[in-house]
Amino acid sequence: MSDDLVFAPEADTDSASAVPWKILIVDDEDEIHRVTRLALAGIRIENRPLLFLDAYTGTDSVKMMREHPDVAMVLMDVVMETESAGLDAVQQIREVLKNKLVRIVLRTGQPGQAPEQQVVTRYDINDYKEKTELTAKKLFTLVYTGLNLYGELCRMQQRQQSLEQVIAVSNTIFRRRAPERLCRGVLKRLAEMLDVAPIEDQGADCGGLAVAMIAGANSPVIAGTGCFTNNVGQLLGDTLAQDLIAAMGEIAASRSWSINDSALMAKVVTNDGIVTAFYLQHPDMKSTDPQVLDLFCENAAIALNNARMNQQVEHSQRELLLMLSEAIERRSRETGNHVRRVGELSKLLGQLSGLSAEESDMLAVAAPLHDAGKIAIPDAILNKPGKHTEEERVLMKTHAGLGGRMFENSELPALRAAAIIAHQHHERWDGQGYPNKLKGEDIHIYGRITALADVFDALCSSRCYKEPWPIEDVLETVRNESGRSFDPKLVQLFLDNYDKVAEIRKRYPDG
Repeated sequence: MSDDLVFAPEADTDSASAVPWKILIVDDEDEIHRVTRLALAGIRIENRPLLFLDAYTGTDSVKMMREHPDVAMVLMDVVMETESAGLDAVQQIREVLKNKLVRIVLRTGQPGQAPEQQVVTRYDINDYKEKTELTAKKLFTLVYTGLNLYGELCRMQQRQQSLEQVIAVSNTIFRRRAPERLCRGVLKRLAEMLDVAPIEDQGADCGGLAVAMIAGANSPVIAGTGCFTNNVGQLLGDTLAQDLIAAMGEIAASRSWSINDSALMAKVVTNDGIVTAFYLQHPDMKSTDPQVLDLFCENAAIALNNARMNQQVEHSQRELLLMLSEAIERRSRETGNHVRRVGELSKLLGQLSGLSAEESDMLAVAAPLHDAGKIAIPDAILNKPGKHTEEERVLMKTHAGLGGRMFENSELPALRAAAIIAHQHHERWDGQGYPNKLKGEDIHIYGRITALADVFDALCSSRCYKEPWPIEDVLETVRNESGRSFDPKLVQLFLDNYDKVAEIRKRYPDG
């Protein structure tokens, strides 16, 4: 691996020696074809040879252009099967085939048949020559300047398309708020930009990875695809890590990337100095415009900065909301880990039920606030060890509406979700819950998820009015309440994935 990982400071996007320039000769005289080939024999322009194609009628030239849209230059006669066959063919190439890049030179032995000024302006002709004036030297000059201009036009079009693609993919990666998901998105977009096979489809010999190079070789893989999929969260092997570090050191100071024919290395530095390396490996790496890669890396850096700031803000919000949730639970003389478990169980059910990663993460923050309305319930009722009176029970039920009203005007998405959860987590699938007797899918998915998570964990836990139930009894109750208290689909997902549920309870024990 280390012997192959040698990066040039910059890709040579203009060199394509194996790809010839295609020149289409259109004339009904075979001698014109022969003389043209002879005059241009052996010439290379931008280190690329010439490849000649032949057509003897205007109709055949249009067919040839349809089959070879990458023809760079057409040397077109005017009078062939009809007096205007060449002009008609040009019109088809420009207007029907929509080929605006190919350089078209009109060659005529009867200049009066097609007046130059009229023809050039009407038919988008790039040059007009009489056959008698095209000596070998002038023909070379004509072809040389025409092919250079065609090459530049192609590069401009490719740059425009690449920039449009960068704008499109940047919009995608900017929506990814978590650095880990963003890094995976960057890898996929890089693969698309470089026109290599989708990373997921690559075999064991190919792949891509993103790794935060914060502390040299001791940094874990943030996101991995292809053959590196199973490396996420692990340390890089010593050899590969040293190769990547060395390659990063070779990247020119004025550029944030380097590419060769089998791999691309991009280095992105965030405002707080964290360096992330994006390494994309492929056996047939395509070169691309340097300015496009520069722009992509700049956008990736901005996206990573935003993701890190969002992560820090969301982490702070989560800690504050958990502190609030735990404070409320302590009033009930219950452990703070109950709300943490409810949050994690709700996140798990969100993931299993197909909610987005963002919504599932938000459930982990919002679900712990399900009982926020209890802050307004008197301690004597809240912590009463015995059975509540009817009046006390009515008062206890008000905590759902109180909790919903506490957060309903918040601008924070997590608190708006908390308002829904607090208000609906005592609604029942069969419509016999409170406060609004909502039924089935009229209950928001957040409320249905949290209801199941809360009841399950409460039955498993000690309370002022009860001891924890045996887990077998709890699971039997959950199973029996499917279609009554709980959404049947959620119950099935819960039971099918009980090993993950048990792991969460183990991770956040009481005590």
